[in-house]
Amino acid sequence: MCGIVGYVGNAQAAPFLLDGMSKLEYRGYDSAGIAVYEKDGIRVEKCVGRLDALRHKLEGKMPVGTMGIGHTRWATHGRPSDRNSHPHTDESGNFVVVHNGIIENYLMLKEQLIAKGQKFASDTDTEIVAHLFADFYEGDMEEAVKKVLRTIEGSYSLVFMCKAEPDKLICTKKDNPLIIGLGEGENFIASDIPAIIAKTRRTYIMSDGEIATVTREGVWVQDINGTPITKKVFEVNWNAEAAEKGGFEHFMLKEIYEQPKAIKDTMRGRLAENGTEINFAELGWTAEDFTGISKIFIVACGTAYHAGIVGKYYLENLARIPVEVDIASEFRYRNPLVDANCLTIVISQSGETIDTLAALKEAKRLGSRTLAVTNVVGSSIAREADQVVYTYAGPEIAVASTKAYTTQLLVMLMLAVYVGRLRGTLSEAKAAELAEGLHKVPEQLHDMLENVDQIKVFARNYGSCLDAFFLGRSLDYAVALEGALKLKEISYIHAEAYAAGELKHGTLALIVEGVPVIVLATQEDVYDKTVSNLQEVKAREAMVIAIALEGDDSIAKYADHVIYIPRAGKELAPLLAVLPLQLLAYYAALTRGCDVDKPRNLAKSVTVE
Repeated sequence: MCGIVGYVGNAQAAPFLLDGMSKLEYRGYDSAGIAVYEKDGIRVEKCVGRLDALRHKLEGKMPVGTMGIGHTRWATHGRPSDRNSHPHTDESGNFVVVHNGIIENYLMLKEQLIAKGQKFASDTDTEIVAHLFADFYEGDMEEAVKKVLRTIEGSYSLVFMCKAEPDKLICTKKDNPLIIGLGEGENFIASDIPAIIAKTRRTYIMSDGEIATVTREGVWVQDINGTPITKKVFEVNWNAEAAEKGGFEHFMLKEIYEQPKAIKDTMRGRLAENGTEINFAELGWTAEDFTGISKIFIVACGTAYHAGIVGKYYLENLARIPVEVDIASEFRYRNPLVDANCLTIVISQSGETIDTLAALKEAKRLGSRTLAVTNVVGSSIAREADQVVYTYAGPEIAVASTKAYTTQLLVMLMLAVYVGRLRGTLSEAKAAELAEGLHKVPEQLHDMLENVDQIKVFARNYGSCLDAFFLGRSLDYAVALEGALKLKEISYIHAEAYAAGELKHGTLALIVEGVPVIVLATQEDVYDKTVSNLQEVKAREAMVIAIALEGDDSIAKYADHVIYIPRAGKELAPLLAVLPLQLLAYYAALTRGCDVDKPRNLAKSVTVE
């Protein structure tokens, strides 16, 4: 997620902007820039790379002025580069904007503006906002901003700056965070509290649809119709370190709680808010694109590999194409049977995973078409693949992946629906059913996160165990693999996941009295078989925790504890069932006193073999 800062007051703006942006570096970014109102107009300075590169660029020639805006960019449209860095302006340079989020209808708007003779300097969706701002401006910033908001579609937090009105900033938001810090003779804008905590602890937390006019004298808030809004002051009582984590104890927990938003952001523009059609405009595939595809390979590592296993199920069942899933570090060394009739999908959160990148290059060498699913625009894997689908999870700081995994599952399911409809293997009714279910997932995840006390108790009770086992069938087995990985990587508890039907083929020898066994039972077509396997481990006096769908009262007869997830179809259940497994791992790690965000021996992105 990008970082925004803004200042208007009596002090020099540039030092605050740079300091505030540095407090947001933990969020991850690929470029940085500032715009400061100087006596002759608005001066914009920006560059790709770390904040130090911008500081070096400004050394000895710092902008002089008491109002400005700054931005650290996490690329979503247009690769990281100087020209795609924020802030963005119109052609005149008199209208400036910074933006977090995604403007869904930017291509249509850009074509309209080009037809009117306007020229664009970047590949971003944000630049159209600056051009619209200039186009609508008739001497009143507030009215121009309202017209912009009535025109654009998508998610955003936006800050506007105009040469003709040198004493004010205007900011607004929809689905992306934005706060205003209240000072004496100065006021601040930021996308997150750490940017302003050294200056003030008195804040307004902006709500969707609110428009704030910020000057050195004060802050005025209204809605798009001009109705005044009275804001309540929120007093920040966190310290600076806690503020970076949004008040959460660890980045991992913060990122777990960000999953509803990450799901919404990744669906946006691909699943209409009030519709049931799933579309990937960035791919532009047609039925003819699949006439020669006889097989799909999915290649990834770690958590992304587990997402690929779920993806195999989705694509085979909904699109009816044979799929093979491979660990990237094995793929290129086994002389895979890949050719021009194959599509190779590589999955990587960072887009820099060295084994996955090497597998991608090998697939291309063998003639395969390639598609990358990644979270980082402009990453090595994104540049190397023929086409890219981005997961808009935002930066993930904790080593253990959470929101990146759920957005990867989401993309794989939406791709399977998309391809299934193109190939005619998926009925319109089934596609609509899945789309309608996807609309509910963010709220379902949110509701689950409101009630985690039971999971905390389980973690305290079983956090001292030496071993744990995860069982499931069908999609539940794929999710069990991820649950076991989470537990062992951050709590250091030895954990194994097995297909429940394999119990009699060796695994039962490991099941002894008191050992925790987490059984996933969300797949109704294999439910009876799973319950039978659950009874087998219970007969060996294991301690059984079941993950089941709401309304399943019968499973409580066999399990010691049950964690219920909202009722959902079998394809949607993995998006929900993984959440309690993430939380079990997190709270078990806390119980054991482990370093949750930085587990021993592990790195966030594996860039060496």
